[in-house]
Amino acid sequence: MFMPKLSKPRVLLPVLCLLVGLLTSPLLAAEEVNVYSARKEDLIKPLLDDFSKQTGITVNLVTGKEEALLQRLQSEGANTPADVLLTSDAGRLAAARQAGVLQAVQSEALAKHIPAAYRDPEGYWYGLSVRARPIIYAKDRVKPAQLSTYEDLAAPQWRDKICVRSSDSIYNQSLVAGMIAHHGEAKTEAWAKGLVANFARPPKGGDRDQIKAVAAGECDVTLANTYYLGGMVNSPDPAEQAAAAKVAVFWPDAKTTGVHVNVSGAGVTAHAHNRDNALKLLEFLASDSAQRWYADVNNEYPVNPAIPPSATLESWGTFKADTLNVAKLGELNAAAVRLMDRAGWK
Repeated sequence: MFMPKLSKPRVLLPVLCLLVGLLTSPLLAAEEVNVYSARKEDLIKPLLDDFSKQTGITVNLVTGKEEALLQRLQSEGANTPADVLLTSDAGRLAAARQAGVLQAVQSEALAKHIPAAYRDPEGYWYGLSVRARPIIYAKDRVKPAQLSTYEDLAAPQWRDKICVRSSDSIYNQSLVAGMIAHHGEAKTEAWAKGLVANFARPPKGGDRDQIKAVAAGECDVTLANTYYLGGMVNSPDPAEQAAAAKVAVFWPDAKTTGVHVNVSGAGVTAHAHNRDNALKLLEFLASDSAQRWYADVNNEYPVNPAIPPSATLESWGTFKADTLNVAKLGELNAAAVRLMDRAGWK
């Protein structure tokens, strides 16, 4: 019986189809991870670029305000492209968990590098850098011996001498939440009313503005996150450097609860389509090289205690940090906001 000879195109066609199918398979698709970040691009993108170079995983970054990103995640639901949410305070991380936009993840690397006090107990989010909120004072008008605790700032001796951000500041809300955790609402409210009575001016501006006001003589003391002062010390702006030179850091509550600390951090989104890559990114951000970058470039304390702080941070000396799990700051945020309102903290 005569059998026709197969032509080469008929033989190659199935092979070509197979190759095309493999090349377009999700298994061979370009690796990526999508990040929603409430941190400014210049405070995180260099790290993300380094992650891509080391892993080959493309990072697609979207930046925005905290509230807007949270609302976006909620409205997008299961259709969100976001795999990771990066934000700047335990209160905001807790709010994201409460909104149901994060999922719990666990890894040996994260458990090893991030102390339990700086991560969600169930793994919904992880702190990636630490910021302290000490007392900043005018060198020429205040002696360190006059300072002791946060509570002491409500004493009459500080009448008309305190500048501070408004109660809208998540940093102040978290500080008050920490005080509620340690001292209860009644004592904290009495303190807040005393603090408000000592304001030199109505609250306005950010942390840098408070530091500049102290330097300019509008007030004698303020509360500010250390990385803002570090940014001013290392600023290319001579005016910011000059203002920073007129103030100093005092570490309060050394004999009691310790200095209030908070974190910037991240979590894997509830509907992450690139969950494994998201976890790899969190692990990278907790790695030694990334932690050194946080310290040297961002003037933040590494969350990993094995990594030393920058020279600028070391120049302010060591301090006793509050050991309260920062997740508690988020849990008590609503109570703190109500308390500040009752105290007249605008």
